[in-house]
Amino acid sequence: MGIVLKQSFNNLITTYLGFGIGALNTLVLYINFMREDYYGLVGFIVSTAMILMPLMSFGIHNTLVKFYSSYTNKDQDQFLTWMLLLPLFIILPSGLLCAFFYVQIGDFLSSKNEIVSNYIWYIFSIAAAAAYFEVFFAWSKVQFKTIFGNFMKEVFHRAGITILLIVLAYKIIDVHFFLKAMVVVYVLRMLIMSIYAFTLKAPRIMLSRKLPTNFSAVLKYTSLIIIAGSIATVLLDIDKVMIGKYVIIENIAYYSVAIYIATVIAVPARAMHQITYPMVAEMLNQKRYGDMKILYRKSSLTLFVVSSLLFLLIVCNLDSLYDMVKPSYRSGLYVVIFIGIAKLLDNCLGINNAILFNSDYYRLVLVLGVILVILAIVLNIIFIPMYGIHGAAIATFIASVAYAVLKMMVVKWKFEIQPFTSGSFKMFLLLILFFIGFYFWDFSFHPFINIILKSIIILLLYFICIYFLNISKDVTLAINKYIKS
Repeated sequence: MGIVLKQSFNNLITTYLGFGIGALNTLVLYINFMREDYYGLVGFIVSTAMILMPLMSFGIHNTLVKFYSSYTNKDQDQFLTWMLLLPLFIILPSGLLCAFFYVQIGDFLSSKNEIVSNYIWYIFSIAAAAAYFEVFFAWSKVQFKTIFGNFMKEVFHRAGITILLIVLAYKIIDVHFFLKAMVVVYVLRMLIMSIYAFTLKAPRIMLSRKLPTNFSAVLKYTSLIIIAGSIATVLLDIDKVMIGKYVIIENIAYYSVAIYIATVIAVPARAMHQITYPMVAEMLNQKRYGDMKILYRKSSLTLFVVSSLLFLLIVCNLDSLYDMVKPSYRSGLYVVIFIGIAKLLDNCLGINNAILFNSDYYRLVLVLGVILVILAIVLNIIFIPMYGIHGAAIATFIASVAYAVLKMMVVKWKFEIQPFTSGSFKMFLLLILFFIGFYFWDFSFHPFINIILKSIIILLLYFICIYFLNISKDVTLAINKYIKS
């Protein structure tokens, strides 16, 4: 776990820096300096672009990680050449379709909110830029260099948005310029990532009539993995898109704030996955199943410990947190709880996704995923008109939990391994005790003071329990190193 812990820790810091900047944007700048309908529009544009991103990338960012270690020397260069070109087979025809059917697409997306129809090209441009960004990030991942890419993925665009929101607040620019500049930020992020990736391994364009070895398997995998990438993204963002279709767009602003708060729980998994994905791909290619089992359980327990702390800090301070923002945003309080539980469960599965999507069993997961995406869409259609953003949260919760459980069952079935240990059971009991002990009371001070005091108490007691119960040897070892330093 040495390289995993080192790069995961660096990625964790970078990711939390990005989320800290994002929290400033989400909870302060957007709320105070942008009208709720335009804030909802920003959420709609970005969420729709992220749903399109896996299709635009042609699944190359996953394919590159899975197959790169199976190629050597000349075949690697030819393989990488095709990885650069294949997304264009989707992006260029998509651009033409967007141009020819612009009015029809705009009418469909703006059935409830007319403001959306003028920003179709913004959605397409962000989706294409995000797609190639992921390709170049994967290019660096296979060199086992993830820290800079993670910085660009988590920090760069959020910092760019912060600057734009500040100049918007001072009325140096208007909201229409802000939206154009937001697109530029995503494009610039992609260009910088490409330069960095090429400094790690310069591209040697090699095209010949003879395709790389095993390229038919590559094409088959990348064609299907588009669905896998789309499943994860759809489950994450389809709710915002459907809120914009069924209720007034301001609700996306309220929902976006709640989702952002809950997503903080997923940060440790995101940080760890940047390095574990290529490692698991290599283990599978070399058939090192024993090493993979150890990594599976260690990653699961470590993420359970870290994400449980985050869940407690967020959920136990929710009332105070919402007391500090506009009252209209408080409608997202229970959204945070629903989505937070779903994120916590997903973290507890450790490298589950890396095992499945780098193995030969990804097809089975795709079938399950498609079924659950359809379920999520149907549930959103049913619940959003009835319960608004709470309906979207319920739909996402049901679909996300079902998908996570089914993926865990597939790994158990095909590899005869599962992520949980006796330490997981202890951690679950500790989580329940802390939730019962801290959720139902608050200090009678200012909300910010309440959050600080309550968080300090939770942190101290939590680390004492984790350390002396020795729930995770890796976490205990990390704490010992910190104490000795």
